[in-house]
Amino acid sequence: MTPSDRARISPALATLILLIALNLLNYIDRYILPGELSLVQNEFHATREQMGALTTAMFFVYMLAAPLTGWLGDRYRRKPLIIAGAVLWSLATLSTAWVHGYWTLYFRHAIVGIGEASFGIFAPAVIADFYPERDRNRILSIFYTAIPVGAALGYVAGGQMGSLWGWRQPFFICAIPGLIVAALYGFFGSEPVRGAQDHIKPTTDRATFAGLFRNPAFLTATFGLAMLTFAMGGISNWIPEFLHNPIGLSVAKASQLAGASTVLDGILGTAIGGIIAQRWLRTNHRALYLISFWSVALTLPFGILLFFGPTRFAVPALFAAEFFLFLNTGPLNTAIINSVSAPVRATAVSVNLFCIHFFGDTFSPQIIGKIADHSTLRIGLGATLVSLVLSCAILFIGSRFAPPLEDNVVHHA
Repeated sequence: MTPSDRARISPALATLILLIALNLLNYIDRYILPGELSLVQNEFHATREQMGALTTAMFFVYMLAAPLTGWLGDRYRRKPLIIAGAVLWSLATLSTAWVHGYWTLYFRHAIVGIGEASFGIFAPAVIADFYPERDRNRILSIFYTAIPVGAALGYVAGGQMGSLWGWRQPFFICAIPGLIVAALYGFFGSEPVRGAQDHIKPTTDRATFAGLFRNPAFLTATFGLAMLTFAMGGISNWIPEFLHNPIGLSVAKASQLAGASTVLDGILGTAIGGIIAQRWLRTNHRALYLISFWSVALTLPFGILLFFGPTRFAVPALFAAEFFLFLNTGPLNTAIINSVSAPVRATAVSVNLFCIHFFGDTFSPQIIGKIADHSTLRIGLGATLVSLVLSCAILFIGSRFAPPLEDNVVHHA
């Protein structure tokens, strides 16, 4: 390895580490509220539908902000945009100290969505410009490991700290670190050349905005993920409450188990799914779609057991379901990144985020809460099983359109 090679690797590694740190803090902040829903609900005397509406508010703003941030990301430097997004959601998190009513919390939670929309769009696009198509699954699987770890820490912080010191206190654990990491990214993060590592030919359906809507590889990955996100968003929002009531665990114990299953299954599932997909790609360019299909298909029987089986099987079924669900994290997100070319990559991610949140987790927590208000939480969560079946079908069809990684390549000088 020459000195120039080391110089190129160092900025990529430094940027990846800082983006992982920001992603971790992002998901800690997002999952604190689900870890302490009962505490917030009791203070504000809110219904389950209202509690689900808090997550709906965040994702609704996230979804509306995505098209603008995607447009900006394909035209301007992404580094300052990432920093601005991280600072915004960190300051919104600090504002929790002044929340003393349901609608104030609703507004605070909605503002967080603006900051998250910028980071969620720009980070994968930046990472993709450091690594070629065949390596992106491996790198993005590492990046997305921050999701289960952050979610688990958020659950535990919400349930444990919230039970001891009140529900507002856990939110402060992300605010100052978020500002610090944003500053570090400003000093040490790098802005890679757009498309420097792309090798698949940038055809019209891959490299133009209009082409996105004629790109079956992009569309099937997007809507397969949207149906999956409906289930994941609803389950992640309500699972601590489900373990508390009807399963019967305390708020603290329920958040501990939700956090433990998320972090253990998330790390193992994301890592194993990424490894399987990386090896499968050597012989089958459809691997990213197929591993995602099997991930969802294998989740279904354990989801049925979790929601409708005997109470004593709830916890082991949760661990099994989450493990299989996380197998697709790196591969499916990589499939979306690889389905488009650099000129519209940030825009494509923003379209993807709009679709997966509009058809996915923007409304699923509130829908599940409303069903639960009129029946039971078991039945409410059972609605997620329908979306998992739809996800399976879409991803299986999508495997037919996976772009070959060696044919029709453009070699860079």
